[in-house]
Amino acid sequence: MAIIFFLRSTILAYGKLLCSVGLSCTILAGCCAACAQQKTKPEGGVGKTVALFDGETLTGWKSVDPDDGHYWSVMDSLITGGDGETPVPKNTYLRTIREYGDFEFRCLFRLSGDHGSGFINSGIQYRSKVVDNDIVGYQADIGRGHWGDLYDEHRRGLLVPGDLNTLRHILHEDGWNSYIIRVHGMHHELYINGVKTADYIEKDPNIPSTGVIAFQLHSGGAAKLQVRDVTITEWP
Repeated sequence: MAIIFFLRSTILAYGKLLCSVGLSCTILAGCCAACAQQKTKPEGGVGKTVALFDGETLTGWKSVDPDDGHYWSVMDSLITGGDGETPVPKNTYLRTIREYGDFEFRCLFRLSGDHGSGFINSGIQYRSKVVDNDIVGYQADIGRGHWGDLYDEHRRGLLVPGDLNTLRHILHEDGWNSYIIRVHGMHHELYINGVKTADYIEKDPNIPSTGVIAFQLHSGGAAKLQVRDVTITEWP
């Protein structure tokens, strides 16, 4: 009887140990899964990706300066700024009517023009404000000598010079390239052709965290900007 009692007690104790270990593993696995979700999923989730350009009209867009409307049109299903033949006398911008805060913006673009005619440059404004028919805010820069720069238009100037170590091998200077702008809270990231060119943390809490998105055609040379496949995914 003593032997049977001993064996029974041992089996019961071993069973409790297995249950305890199993429960601990289950809890640990759950915690790990939760941590993984927190690390990979943007806070608040991801919204629906929507097109900002319908391929036919400039519905949802307007020129910052009403007098500059003739610089912007839709040609061959592309947002088009300038004609590549006439020099642009001053910076001109085509902006969204809506404002945006946290988002991922994507587009394909092509900047062309005769560099002998003057400065050939463009950019994508975001979290920008319209002030007296002009614009103030962040700009993802486009153009020779400024590819991938993060610039603060009409405010603080250059924030981060574009990193071209990798991009210079795959950049199509006069051809089609892609731009991705990711901004969440104070964190800003710029990508051209999938290569990160700028990573910036805003330190000034007084800088607006919402604003319009706009395409810029810089003054100087006879430039032409073409844009297509314009989308945005907002983050709550």
